[in-house]
Order: sequence, then structure tokens, then C-alpha cells
Amino acid sequence: MSDQIFDTTPFIPVLNDVMKAELAGVVRYTHYSLVITGPNRLPLVDFMKMQATESLLHAQQVGEILTGLGGHPEQGIASIEESHDHSLETVLRESIEHERRALDLYRRLLEHAEGVSIYLEEFARTQIGEEELHVIELNKLLRDYTIG
Repeated sequence: MSDQIFDTTPFIPVLNDVMKAELAGVVRYTHYSLVITGPNRLPLVDFMKMQATESLLHAQQVGEILTGLGGHPEQGIASIEESHDHSLETVLRESIEHERRALDLYRRLLEHAEGVSIYLEEFARTQIGEEELHVIELNKLLRDYTIG
């Protein structure tokens, strides 16, 4: 008999996918913090570093949940597409796509959690809210580059 309060099997692959996506975010945002140039570089570098730090925190949180449910965290990160275009508009658009993929993964986690685990439901909802806020903020940054 398992000591788990619910069947954890469907959660393990989703949590691993989320963790790998968040770790890819660490690499992506660190990369962006290094390649951004121009008059707005300094505040954007700080913003990208904060995003990288937050992605690492999220990966660690997900990893703790994953191992708490009896899973094993996979080593590696999700694939990172690189356009090699480091214009601010492209960096912001790529960031939005990254955040949308994370949103989709957290929504998958929520689908599995609904009616099964209040804790995982609330965790997924919180992460969804944070990822939505990131998309809103990135869109606000992007606005200056799409007006005109």
C-alpha cells in the first residue's frame, strides 16, 4: 500500500516538463542579460537577471514537489530556440513565447490536480498567475517597439 494520498503517477512527467522549462528559463534569461545592448540596457539586464533568478526558484519549488511525490527529477532542460537576433523586440517576443509555453505546462499541471490535490491546484494557479503577469509585463515592454 502506498503512503501517498493520491495517485502521483500522472504528475511526475508534467512536473519534470515544468522543471526543465523553468531551468531553460534560467539559461534563456541569463543569456539575454548578457546580449542586450542599447540605451535601455541596464534596467533590462536587471529585469532579465530577476527573471533568471525567479525561474531557478520555480524549478527548485517544482523539483521539491516532484521528489516529494516520489518522482525523480530529470537532468536537463527544455530545448531553447535561439534566433541569434538580439534586438530588443526579438528578445521580448522570444521571452513572451517562453512564458506562454510555461503557462501551458502549468495549466496541464492544474488539469491533473483539479479535484485531486488542493495543494497542487493552488500551486499551479499561483504559477499561472505569475506567468500571466510576466506576459503582461513583457507586452508592456514590447509596446514601445511596436508603436509607430
